[in-house]
Amino acid sequence: MCGDIPHKRLLSKLRSIGLSEVVCTWIENWLQDRVQRVVFNGTFSTWSKVLSGVPQGSVLGPLLFNLFINDLGEGIMSNVSVFADDTKLCRPVNSIQDVTSLQQDLDQLAIWAAKWQMRFNVDKCKVMHLGCKNMQAPYNLNGTALGKSIMEKDLGVLVDNKLGCSKQCQAAAARANKVLSCIKRGIDSREEGDFLL
Repeated sequence: MCGDIPHKRLLSKLRSIGLSEVVCTWIENWLQDRVQRVVFNGTFSTWSKVLSGVPQGSVLGPLLFNLFINDLGEGIMSNVSVFADDTKLCRPVNSIQDVTSLQQDLDQLAIWAAKWQMRFNVDKCKVMHLGCKNMQAPYNLNGTALGKSIMEKDLGVLVDNKLGCSKQCQAAAARANKVLSCIKRGIDSREEGDFLL
């Protein structure tokens, strides 16, 4: 989503939150006249003008992105969690009304995205139903059915639909065993005492 922010929409939002015209003009000058091209196997594409996105790796990039999405959760009744460009909606679903409310929140996200000329990658959007009595209701975003997931990686941690993290522990143990194996191969002595840290 970071690379999709239309410069004109960003500047409009910065002005609407009260940034001075001097600062907005400086940011506009910083963003405009940027070009990019692709290099593949020594072949260069033609230069193309960059009309959206904030420069990655810049100090201002994350700040501008956060200012741009600061109203993302307005009008949404579910719990909205945003980290970088990952957005999650969470809410208890115990009735048909709860299903409807969650779908309305997804619709509200789609309205926000359309208003600001943004898009959610629907292929990466999933529903994780938690709890054994969950209704397993279907949901959609922009008319596209969202896939169900029984396990997701959240901020680098694998979590399943029972809120367990045994797969995360297995993966961490496997990585640790690989490192230990490399260390063992690099040590001449096989005495047990030599392996104590």
